[in-house]
Parts: sequence; C-alpha cells; structure tokens
Amino acid sequence: MDQIQREIQAIKEKNQWWVENHEVHGGTVEGPYPNGDRFILHFKYDVTPKQTGKRITLDETGLYTVQDGKIVKEEFFYSM
Repeated sequence: MDQIQREIQAIKEKNQWWVENHEVHGGTVEGPYPNGDRFILHFKYDVTPKQTGKRITLDETGLYTVQDGKIVKEEFFYSM
C-alpha cells in the first residue's frame, strides 16, 4: 500500500485492506494535533500481519489534510 492516499474512496479502500490483512490485539491513538487545514494522529498497535504471522508493534504517525470539512489526503510516516 502507498504511504499517501488521496480522496475518501482511496482512504476507505486502504482501511478495508488493512483490516482484512491484520489481526489487531490492541492499540492506542493519540491526538489530534491540529495545525491549520491539517492534523496529526499517532498510532501504536499490537498486530499480527496475516501475511507473516509474526506479532509486531506498529508505531506510526498519520498526517491528514482537510478541505471543506472532509479529509482529502492521508499520509503515514513510520520506521521501516
């Protein structure tokens, strides 16, 4: 999956893919941290990707851009 999604349909499709491909054991979300037309959420999840079966901690930050009250762009930053 790309790190950047634009438009709500692409964001929904990415979210659906993520749910279908990971078993979530727990997690936290911090934020939002707003700045103008953008905001950040910090995610920390305990997950098992179905592809590998290896349990991991996913620690990432999402940057969201808002236009006319709707999220139009989603970007994720994480350590590889």
